Amino acid sequence: MVSFLLKCRLFSMSAWEPGKVQGIPTVPLSNGLNIPVLGLGTSHHGGYSHDAVVYALQKCGIRHIDTAKRYGCESLLQKAIKESGIKREDLWITTKLWHMDYGYEKAKHAFLESCKRLGVEYLGLCHSIGVSNFLIDHLEQLREDCQISPHVNQVEYHPFQRPQELVDYCRSRSIVFEGYCPLAKGKALSHPNIIQLAKKYGRTPAQICICWSIQNGIVTIPKSTKLERVQENCQVFDFSLVEDDVAILNGMHDGRHVSWDPTSIV
Repeated sequence: MVSFLLKCRLFSMSAWEPGKVQGIPTVPLSNGLNIPVLGLGTSHHGGYSHDAVVYALQKCGIRHIDTAKRYGCESLLQKAIKESGIKREDLWITTKLWHMDYGYEKAKHAFLESCKRLGVEYLGLCHSIGVSNFLIDHLEQLREDCQISPHVNQVEYHPFQRPQELVDYCRSRSIVFEGYCPLAKGKALSHPNIIQLAKKYGRTPAQICICWSIQNGIVTIPKSTKLERVQENCQVFDFSLVEDDVAILNGMHDGRHVSWDPTSIV
């Protein structure tokens, strides 16, 4: 369906019942489901911790887990979810296709295999469909090629990379914007503006970044393998940034990427 985007990814998401966990708001999708505004990201290259996932689910109220076939941790997540004791119907799980799995039959097979590795009965039977790293031109081409509009677009989002035109485009078409790398892989945590705001609010730099992202209406998925950092990242719903401070962070955008830049994909 979108083989022209070699590294951009389709991903599927499970259903979520709102109100299951107090303290973590949800965002409505165009299909009537609700996605938790805060999730826990995972990745390859040391980006997975069994203890961190279990802790996030049991102690921090996290019900939104982001992963991908490429990360190689779907089977590990199955073990963590089972150990947590959280019911499947209370979880929102996002996984992603790799580009070699594009095409109807390949995608169907890949999703079912992801379900098997994750130990869940539904996900290949997708309740919601999203895309990742799609820019406006990519989404426009998708509109021409497909009848179904994605429910979510997952893109890099942090104070140095705030693609507001893309955010506005997605909102105009009822596509929820989800941001990864909210801490800019740690680079934002040492910026003087963020350190100053952290002192002002009595918070950590990470909490300032995550709060700012959520206040901007972004579904946010920070990643950490350390229990104390996971807890810290979840403690962002009992304060808010004043408008002037949001503007300071908004003004830090300089276009840099800490992940990869999809503008060259056509």
